[in-house]
Amino acid sequence: MQESGTRQIVAWKRQGSPLKPVSVPPVSSKVPVLSVTKLRIARERKVILRSLDWCVEPGQHWVILGPNGSGKSSLLAALTGYFAPTSGNVSVLGETFGRSDWRELRRRIGLAGPAVASLIQPSEPALHIVAGGVDGVINLWRRPKPAALSIARKLLRQLKASGVALRPWGHLSQGERQRVLIARALASAPALLILDEPCAGLDPLARRDFLTLLNQLPRRLPGVSVVLITHHVEEIVPAFSHVLLLRDGQKLASGPLREILTSKQLTALWGKKVRLKHHRQGWSMGWA
Repeated sequence: MQESGTRQIVAWKRQGSPLKPVSVPPVSSKVPVLSVTKLRIARERKVILRSLDWCVEPGQHWVILGPNGSGKSSLLAALTGYFAPTSGNVSVLGETFGRSDWRELRRRIGLAGPAVASLIQPSEPALHIVAGGVDGVINLWRRPKPAALSIARKLLRQLKASGVALRPWGHLSQGERQRVLIARALASAPALLILDEPCAGLDPLARRDFLTLLNQLPRRLPGVSVVLITHHVEEIVPAFSHVLLLRDGQKLASGPLREILTSKQLTALWGKKVRLKHHRQGWSMGWA
């Protein structure tokens, strides 16, 4: 995959402390981070997603919001190249899945979610989990290279998780696991970070702390677009700029968050009258 132009992504310094993002120049800033065109996914005569158009431009941070069964999981699988579209195109930084090296494209997308978590062995140390993210490997069978360990230590420190570096996965709390998963997703210096329902299973205090971290991520990771998949508006922190609403495998609406996230739109999304409130920390929703 060729890299040209001026758009910046994050590479991690391997010397010095604390960890700071460093700019490297991949593709032109005119190229979308992510582009989905007329995406259709059908399996066993059932249409899961139909005619979906969606684009993430550099500097944007998106929320994908929708009820269970809306197509969020299938869209995620298509974005990461694990679910081949029935028709349509999925492109990352100008490279199209199916026409380019999928393994290389996956490295441009950092993923933190239950699909990754379910594959990690309970005995795997947090430091090795993160180091494996440099090459996209889960459950290392030998000690990581020093360079990968250096990156892992710095990422854990940046995400305030240094204290769990040597602890096995099976001994981590849910909140600690989420930070380790994000660190792993960032280890390959992706252009796009996808967080799949990251607050699932968190207790109220851990959820509050995680949302504080989530709100800081775009500022800490200049050049990395963040996409949050959720069905809770309370998890939409001020750092997010845009939202995609999915219902029954179709796009209900998409665009700037302040324009799209309204009581009227959410009433259509959930099929029940909604009262949406916006406050300093984010959003809250109640049933009318």
